[in-house]
Amino acid sequence: MPHGTIRATTLKTIIPLIMERFNCSENDALKLFYESHIGECYSDDNTGLYGQSANYIFSLFCEEIESLKIKLSEKITKRD
Repeated sequence: MPHGTIRATTLKTIIPLIMERFNCSENDALKLFYESHIGECYSDDNTGLYGQSANYIFSLFCEEIESLKIKLSEKITKRD
């Protein structure tokens, strides 16, 4: 099966999960995902990430978002 078809099929599961978890629209979920490092890797055929399960990719995405929240929080705390 072509990689693009696999990605499109998997995204049908990932995007609603992002929408629910982060209470956002479909467009915002797509933007969040594709602007993330995980989204970038998902788009790159060389990483093979497109072949992983939707739940696994979603969990990696959530870990990245949580990590970014912690880093942002630390930067804000250092300024105070």
